[in-house]
Amino acid sequence: MIRVKTGLAALLIAAGAQAAIEIDSSTFGGLTARSIGPAVMSGRISAIDGVTQEDGATTLYIGAASGGVWKSDDGGIVYKPVFDEHMQSVGAVRVDPSNSETVWGGTGESWVRNTVSPGDGVYRSTDGGKNWQHLGLENSDHIAELLVHPDDSDTVFVCALGHLWAPGGDRGVFRSQDGGATWDNILKVDDATSCSDLAMTPDGSTLYAGFWQVRRYPDFFESGGDTSGLYRSTDGGDTWELLTEGLPETEKGRIAVTVAPSEPNRVFATIESENTALFRSDDGGDTWSEMDDSTNVQMRPFYFGELVVDPSDKERVYKPGFSLTVSTDGGDTFSAMFGAGFSVSIHPDHHALWVNPSNPQQVVLGTDGGVYISEDRGFHWRHIANLPVSQFY
Repeated sequence: MIRVKTGLAALLIAAGAQAAIEIDSSTFGGLTARSIGPAVMSGRISAIDGVTQEDGATTLYIGAASGGVWKSDDGGIVYKPVFDEHMQSVGAVRVDPSNSETVWGGTGESWVRNTVSPGDGVYRSTDGGKNWQHLGLENSDHIAELLVHPDDSDTVFVCALGHLWAPGGDRGVFRSQDGGATWDNILKVDDATSCSDLAMTPDGSTLYAGFWQVRRYPDFFESGGDTSGLYRSTDGGDTWELLTEGLPETEKGRIAVTVAPSEPNRVFATIESENTALFRSDDGGDTWSEMDDSTNVQMRPFYFGELVVDPSDKERVYKPGFSLTVSTDGGDTFSAMFGAGFSVSIHPDHHALWVNPSNPQQVVLGTDGGVYISEDRGFHWRHIANLPVSQFY
């Protein structure tokens, strides 16, 4: 503002010195408003999904904790808001694998620290984000994951936390078999236990659901209890079983789970417990082995609940946390992806990661400071500084 006032003052003085110049609306007709921030830090990114179009371009959908959904059609150069009129807090974004014009949004971010905004359910767009229809689950409050069956666009699964500050709400795993017109609560533990994550095998037949006993109070946060656990369904969600073999016997907290796309029997899970660690199963969840328990795997497990396996390499596992670490030996060990010599300083607190299935060299990372994109599997990054989604506390 100081620069603008100074510039106007100088212009008026100069204009007054030349009586022949008239000051009217046309004098300033060429001036346009421009954004002066936030342009460096951006804000917390809570969900990312994308698709490679026939021409090879990548379309990205970015969900923000307090900035709605943004879309880029050029691989992350230019963005436009596509969800502003509905809800600012977004928990999940999913492109239909059978139709890239259909996009689903689950509102209410699931990284539930003390400053977190709820949502009002599920939305769907059938025209690439131009228009959205609200499709229920109004009391889900926070949606951690949303999956669409790979061969049936009408079959959709939602992993919902429900109320954070009170019991109840739309809580657990929900399934719609009619494109969101109706929903069935196909897995629920009780009114105090939420769905924290949901994963599906590439053929859509087997699902894994993490359940988390969680409650926030004005002066206390409860994460974990004897109702937390990891569940599996091998019939598309009709029936479920609790998995225990090789998993912690003590009370568990938040659970994140993911399937290796190139080897569906390989499943990874991070489990909050007395000794938070990464676990791996190579037999579709029947048995589990404890793997890495390094700092980034253990850090704040209630807040960092994301795991991603490289679509083409079952040994390469990404763990977003305070920083981003990667394992290239199937979860045995993790190492930092950032260090001395990096040209871009990566903002801490990482919550979302998308690896392009058509080109695993392209990795898109969502942090508390915005979006970063790598085109070489994480060796070099560029910061996306044009997403105005700062979060107010």
